[in-house]
Amino acid sequence: MNSKYFDEMKRAMKFLSNQPDTIFIGQAVSYPGTAMYNTLVDVDKEKCLEMPVDEDFQMGISIGFALHGRIPVSIFPRWNFLLLATNQIVNHLNHLKEITQSINPGKVIIRTGIGSINPLNPGPQHSGDYTDAFRIMCDHMEVIRLDNSQDIFPAYQHAYSRTDGTSTLLVEWSDKHNA
Repeated sequence: MNSKYFDEMKRAMKFLSNQPDTIFIGQAVSYPGTAMYNTLVDVDKEKCLEMPVDEDFQMGISIGFALHGRIPVSIFPRWNFLLLATNQIVNHLNHLKEITQSINPGKVIIRTGIGSINPLNPGPQHSGDYTDAFRIMCDHMEVIRLDNSQDIFPAYQHAYSRTDGTSTLLVEWSDKHNA
């Protein structure tokens, strides 16, 4: 485990939690079950909305919150889960400005991870990295892979603070913060 990486993830989540317009949406945001849950221990549980395993639905709700002035932090523990929300991301969120004809229609902060392979490799269904593919498909969104701990807090701060209505997809390395 890279404790600096984990600590920076916790710091970024605490920063987002302190913002009045954020809400955390996903699986294992209120209850343990993934490595990402451990980075949410300092997040006010009143800001967490636990979702069923229905990723397309989760992203649709996230877009709805964004359209109503909230900033959802939509959490998908691994890329392989996020793939199931590709319809909402590529066809809707990526084109939100154009669809709504608004300069700033709202934004979603998407958080996903490249699945951990330690201490047990879960196989290709849970350890994929589709960062480059999403960079190509989501030409109106920013896709950032968080390779280094020093990049984490500034990236989440930028994703929250941007005023251009652009959503941000942040990709983490689960092996680096698996506590």
